[in-house]
Amino acid sequence: MSDIRDDSGSDSDDGRVGIDELLERVRAGYERLGPEEARAAAEEGALLVDIRYAELRARDGLIPGALVVERNELEWRMDPRGSHRAAQAVSHDLRVVVICNEGYASSLAAESLHRLGLHRATDLAGGFQAWRAAGLPVEV
Repeated sequence: MSDIRDDSGSDSDDGRVGIDELLERVRAGYERLGPEEARAAAEEGALLVDIRYAELRARDGLIPGALVVERNELEWRMDPRGSHRAAQAVSHDLRVVVICNEGYASSLAAESLHRLGLHRATDLAGGFQAWRAAGLPVEV
């Protein structure tokens, strides 16, 4: 057995993948939103969920109206059948837009929500930083 990797980051003989390939696979399963699309989705009733940790929220601010759920609590808070669900987690048909700082962790989080049956979950490409760079509202 060889430990040599091919250019894609996968182990050539054992099926393991690197994070770049994993992100590519996960993101192929749904359509990501840009900042303006996320804003429009929220205006149409989608739930924006900010999974950034407290220090980033304190440093950079918040998206008005976004539900703050740190990443380690996301599945428990967003499962409509869960005993620890957020009040907003009312249905598996809920449109959820997950937001992290730069759009990496949110992709993995959105895929996890898909596994819980939240089939309309997606994430914000570029994360909070893309939202802010687009000049969209931020509460300090």
